[in-house]
Amino acid sequence: MCLGIPGRIVQITDPANYLAKVDVSGVQRTISVRLLEGDLPGPDEWVLVHVGFAMAKIDETEALLTLAAIKKLGDAYATEMAAFDSTSIG
Repeated sequence: MCLGIPGRIVQITDPANYLAKVDVSGVQRTISVRLLEGDLPGPDEWVLVHVGFAMAKIDETEALLTLAAIKKLGDAYATEMAAFDSTSIG
């Protein structure tokens, strides 16, 4: 199962190449924000991350509710976090 997981933008690491560092439950990785329409997200903004790409901006309330729901999935959450922890762009 592949999930979109909420992540908090830590910093835009390479604006020219649309790369940002995101924190997902304490794990930080570089992801692409190229697929987002409009302005690049800024630090402390939340995005929905799937396979190394930010798919959408979301607000903090939605992010925290989604994280809580995903954590209830148990094994699916653990598998997704293991995959996130082992991959990075850039």
